[in-house]
Amino acid sequence: MSEWTTTTLIGSVQRALRLLDIVGASSRPLTVKALAGRSGLSIGTTYNLVRTLIHEGYLQADQDGVILGPRFPGLSETGADGIFLAQVRQTLSEVSTEFGAAAYLARFTDGEVAIVDIVDAPCHPRAPLWVGIQDSAHATALGKQILATLDQPGKLDYLSRHPPAELTPNTISDTRTLLMQLERCSGVAVDRQEYALGTSCLAVPVITPGLRAALAISLTSGDSRIDDPGGIADRLRSAAGRLSLRLAAHDAAHHPAPVTAYRAGGSSSENLPV
Repeated sequence: MSEWTTTTLIGSVQRALRLLDIVGASSRPLTVKALAGRSGLSIGTTYNLVRTLIHEGYLQADQDGVILGPRFPGLSETGADGIFLAQVRQTLSEVSTEFGAAAYLARFTDGEVAIVDIVDAPCHPRAPLWVGIQDSAHATALGKQILATLDQPGKLDYLSRHPPAELTPNTISDTRTLLMQLERCSGVAVDRQEYALGTSCLAVPVITPGLRAALAISLTSGDSRIDDPGGIADRLRSAAGRLSLRLAAHDAAHHPAPVTAYRAGGSSSENLPV
């Protein structure tokens, strides 16, 4: 029998590691209540452990819950989604703060466009997602930016599986017209109330090996910045470039498998979402 018996194990350490495993395996931020439910621990115990892990840098408080922190070392592949999310959240938070707008990241995976994460701005929350991104890629800046990076057969295949429906009077629902527009928006894509009336969006590509994605902000239709997309596109491209470098640097330093990264920076453990 090994000298390491159950009598020498420290329960609080085991519980803390269990919480890290759960957060690392999650593709979304988790509230304390959700963590307690998944771990089987009480709310009080979970809250105290989470505060300690945040203080030590292994978790980080986010407006929607907790995510992996800067000291989390990427212990296993099961945490890849959580680490990727932490890196994305950092960039989206920076973008949302800089522009005073909701920030979005979408990616192309398994032949579909999918939302990765959204960070709201207090003065301008996200537009209601009344139609899923898979069926509205043609009407969103995020979707158009990703579709623009596909080759012609790829574009045609996607649109054959997701015919462009008219969501608002501004939606481009004619496939030929849409394809012509996609040819012109490889560097920046704009949605001028094509998905939802009253809201316009601007998106730029995120270029990283193994990742085809787009970073976007949403603005009210009356925001003058949308009428001069070149001015804000350069700033948004800078943010996309920072995210690309973070993901690529971590990927090169660890392994060539799925792109992962951990979040830098710190956040207070006060006012944790329960």
